[in-house]
Amino acid sequence: MALPLVVEGEPPASPSTRQEKRAWYWYDWANSAFYTVVITTFLGPYLTSIAERAAGCPDDACPKDATIGVLGFDIAPGSLYPYSASLAVFLTVFVLPVMGAVADRSYHKKELMAGAAYIGSAATVAFLFLTGERYLLGAALFLVANIAFGASIVVYHSFLPQISNAEERDHVSSVGWAFGYLGGGTLLAINVAAVLFKDNLGMTTGEVARWSLVSAGLWWAGFTTIPLIGLKNRPPAAELARPDGNLLTDGFKQLWETVKSLRAYPLTLFFLAAYLIYNDGIQTVITMSSTYADKQLHLDDDVLVPTILMVQFLAFFGALGLGALAKRIGAWKALLISLGLWILVVVGAFFLPEKQAVPFIALGGGIGLVLGGSQALSRSLFSQLIPKGREGEYFGLYEISDKGTSWLGPLLFGLAYDVTRSYRVAIFSLLVFFVVGMVLLFFVPMRRAIEAAGNTPPSRL
Repeated sequence: MALPLVVEGEPPASPSTRQEKRAWYWYDWANSAFYTVVITTFLGPYLTSIAERAAGCPDDACPKDATIGVLGFDIAPGSLYPYSASLAVFLTVFVLPVMGAVADRSYHKKELMAGAAYIGSAATVAFLFLTGERYLLGAALFLVANIAFGASIVVYHSFLPQISNAEERDHVSSVGWAFGYLGGGTLLAINVAAVLFKDNLGMTTGEVARWSLVSAGLWWAGFTTIPLIGLKNRPPAAELARPDGNLLTDGFKQLWETVKSLRAYPLTLFFLAAYLIYNDGIQTVITMSSTYADKQLHLDDDVLVPTILMVQFLAFFGALGLGALAKRIGAWKALLISLGLWILVVVGAFFLPEKQAVPFIALGGGIGLVLGGSQALSRSLFSQLIPKGREGEYFGLYEISDKGTSWLGPLLFGLAYDVTRSYRVAIFSLLVFFVVGMVLLFFVPMRRAIEAAGNTPPSRL
């Protein structure tokens, strides 16, 4: 897909062009490498292995009484990664909404996105030093990278209502997600080749995993330059523009105003609650899938990594497919269908047999078909529930549970494993997020919610 890189010759407040939309897609391509390679594929098993080594576990299995020390607490090595993910989102609660409020008040939204992206990519490149028994270093770098990742996504999402109208937003959002999965899948394909030919390269599995993490940081930083060239900064809404104000302190004040303003938009809050619940389940399935396959199903990297690669490319087609379905029946109905399929995925994961690749690959195919579409349609629906000029603030709240920053799911997963020492029980516990989230979404009157936010509903919902 050849996308123009530069948008020239238009004033900052001009309407969006096709070239700017295409430039916007490139940040999905850039940041998806972190999501796909780091969060979904390599960091969970690699960091768990580092923790198990520190606990003195043998290579083939870790005793049930093995523990590591973290901030004065003894935890199971297998719980380090989910607990780290949970802590990351707890910290983002204080960062992301403020980042969104600052973005809404800033004349330099692109530069805010760039700063967060480059901090996150630098922390990801620093996984180069994650060796030996340095599990605390790995957890700390993950916290920094994940929080910076979320902060950059808040600003990125806030461009969506500015570059697309209500009728085209489902399409633009779906294409962005699809292009992102294509980008993440492309880098993962390179990493897969390294896994499959590691002996020829003279590398161990751990070394391949570590260098794959580093490659994600370099990819993220490199391709971020394209949207920075093509996107246009726009002036903030008149009531937010205060050139003599302090962006940071005003951002904190505006965060409080945003939280209070939600009372005026109860249907937006209702949708957000549904999203936070079901997306927590989606993100946790994605984040913990490689750990589940490695530690519970005992599948080798030469099965796991190509399967995740397949998921990325199926997610590309799935995002476009659900986007097309949304055109026919409406985004709300298409999203409900995708959540029903997610329920089947979790139940299927619980019953997967150990050491058998074919059932795992088949389930991965199912995940790929619903993954991108459910996320893209959620983003486009929420963008229509936001009062104009408040995109960054509201997407700051939205992003708390988006793309690997969920916390209830990883916390429940970690607690379930800590108590039972069974990854099967841990994965099955996630079913509650999809059931409750789907029920809540079903009762959201979308057309009335969009009108209540002061926006015009699309012809189909």
